[in-house]
Amino acid sequence: MVGVTADSSQAAQLSSAKNPMIKYMLKTRENHAREQDNDYSHVFRRKTGFEMFRLSAIAMAIEFAYAAETSFVSPILLQIGIDHKHMTMAWGLSPLIGFFVSPLLGSISDRCKLRWGRRRPIISILSLGIFLGLILVPYGKELGAMLGDEGYNYTMEAATGFGTNFTNFATDESGAAVAALMAATRIEEPTTGPTAANYKFAVILTILGMVLLDFDADTCQTPARTYLLDMCVPEEQPKAMTMFALFAGFGGTIGYAIGGIDWENTHIGSFLGGNIPTVFGLVTIIFVICYLITITTFREIPLNLIERDELMRPLSEGAIKKELKKNNNAIYYIQETTSLELQMAADDAKRAEALSYQNGNTNSNYKTGKLENGVQDASEPEAPVSLSAYLKSIFIMPYSMRMLALTNLFCWMGHVTYCLYFTDFVGEAVFHGDPTAPPNSKAAELYEAGVRFGCWGMAIYAFSCSIYSLSVTKLMKWFGTKAVYISGMIYYGIGMLILGLWPTKWGVLVFSTSAGILYGTIFTVPFILVANYHAKNCFRVHNGETVPLKQARGLGTDVAIISSVVFIAQLIVSLSVGPLVSWMETTCAVLYASTFLSFMAAIAAMFVLYV
Repeated sequence: MVGVTADSSQAAQLSSAKNPMIKYMLKTRENHAREQDNDYSHVFRRKTGFEMFRLSAIAMAIEFAYAAETSFVSPILLQIGIDHKHMTMAWGLSPLIGFFVSPLLGSISDRCKLRWGRRRPIISILSLGIFLGLILVPYGKELGAMLGDEGYNYTMEAATGFGTNFTNFATDESGAAVAALMAATRIEEPTTGPTAANYKFAVILTILGMVLLDFDADTCQTPARTYLLDMCVPEEQPKAMTMFALFAGFGGTIGYAIGGIDWENTHIGSFLGGNIPTVFGLVTIIFVICYLITITTFREIPLNLIERDELMRPLSEGAIKKELKKNNNAIYYIQETTSLELQMAADDAKRAEALSYQNGNTNSNYKTGKLENGVQDASEPEAPVSLSAYLKSIFIMPYSMRMLALTNLFCWMGHVTYCLYFTDFVGEAVFHGDPTAPPNSKAAELYEAGVRFGCWGMAIYAFSCSIYSLSVTKLMKWFGTKAVYISGMIYYGIGMLILGLWPTKWGVLVFSTSAGILYGTIFTVPFILVANYHAKNCFRVHNGETVPLKQARGLGTDVAIISSVVFIAQLIVSLSVGPLVSWMETTCAVLYASTFLSFMAAIAAMFVLYV
């Protein structure tokens, strides 16, 4: 990941246009790369807007897939007979796996010696997992029926006295037959709904698809960002991250909007077999197209060539500084810290390098190492941080880091609660539907309409997150870091509380913006603070004076610590929200939990060190 400065007020840009020496260095490497067996000159030149779009298209693809997952997985699991308690627990499988597997994938990405490159093979493997998840989740019920699932089992003895069992009504057509029969016999609801036992194969396949989709979508962002950075010269990295973030937000907004459309009465919906298959079908097509656009953009320089030829190594800011000093050119420009750079730094460390994050990596130009004047020197490889040293830095942290980690944990718990269960809340609490109702019944139609409407709320959430992320650093300059940090949590808590007490359609649309603001906050502010701690070597203030930290800590390690709490957050939420909903007997409990967690985060944020 790119090194960042601590103070954004001391800003300029490493620019080849401003410094002839940098331009000469890039041109030398570009000509040398063109003379190789394969042309790699694109790594050392500026990119056009269209090329930036192609490199960032994978971000849009990932967010499309993630939008479909968070919108419909919970309703699908409920509709095949899994209760709230076990449905929420299923969400804990992905972070549990990712906590151990993601570091391994990150290490493989840095050390991959295939001629195809280091990043694109990992992106392709993870994209295949996303593709399989997009198939298994919407069609798990149909595949389960092919393997022998019984489907719905309705017992009408209590209402009719005939003691007749109606089974094998897993399809919409059969469900319509049941509804017609119930109407003829003046029965409004069956006495028993779907059970997981009737959908045992569907449950297994759907949960497998959910795990593939959730884990791979989260993990794929890291090699996708790194591939983008590998292809860009330092001076255009902020623009690259801006493009990546904007396309990610665009993908999330459009992805949720696709889920908000009623496809049942359209030609496409009729052809693809219903609302959910249509949404996932469109998302799958868009995902494959965007994946192909990115993966075919530029050829990567193989690791073997990078290791044996210094001029083939991507030009880093540290290498530029070193070259300028060697040529007695003391004038250089320090890159500005922006919210998008810090968001990129957070995401690069997130999940994929949670346990084995390296302060320096011999094989990667974009890694976290020591900072000199806020700029990373990637040309000098450093010893990797061992697992024992990483764990030690977690358990032996200064008070300021512990409070920041605790605050981020509460923030992530509140946000994950919203993301994973919001559409189910809208379907049940706002539209008064029932996910266990038979197909084509009024309760089922209300629930499906609520899920679609919830998607529109989440589209607003994704859009507001994109806009807020672009403006958060300006707000910090105007009002201060502490005020912006705490106010984002409080606004989210108030919004969720009002929506939980008065679940209305207008509330879904209005207060979804609070979730976007919280998401933008937790992706920027904590990492700005961590950068400040390290740049000023200040983890504690005593009597108005900064106290240097004796313990050696790496910026990358601390960024990884703050980022990796999302694993813990999703695991805790997945184990606790289901029992909470069952105890309160209302899905409004999801929003009450979000409110409580956001207020706890605001309290913890009051004890965070702001330097």
